[in-house]
Amino acid sequence: MKKQFKKLIKLLLITCLSLTSFLTPSANAADTVNGSQIFDVHCAGCHINGGNIIRRGKTLKKKALKKYGMDSLEAISSIVTNGKNNMSAYKDRLTPEQIQDVAAYVLEQSEKDWR
Repeated sequence: MKKQFKKLIKLLLITCLSLTSFLTPSANAADTVNGSQIFDVHCAGCHINGGNIIRRGKTLKKKALKKYGMDSLEAISSIVTNGKNNMSAYKDRLTPEQIQDVAAYVLEQSEKDWR
């Protein structure tokens, strides 16, 4: 009986710890509200509503991001950081956290079709 009680306590403790880790946001979790503000200041001039005024086919819409292999936080963060072709690099203007936030915002908006 005592052995079973100890096993039950261990199981409950493990379950509680597991649930806590899933329900607690990561310290590295991107802040899409901040990402929205950064986007409005640094990106919306060319990418208003997820479009692209420079290269019309290279939008921030879900279909285009997927087509060009840019449909992940890592890919978007990389292009924001380093730039590519007509896209300026922002590594000297934004912190890594700000870049993660704006990348998360872009991905979130692409899932919502920028509505």
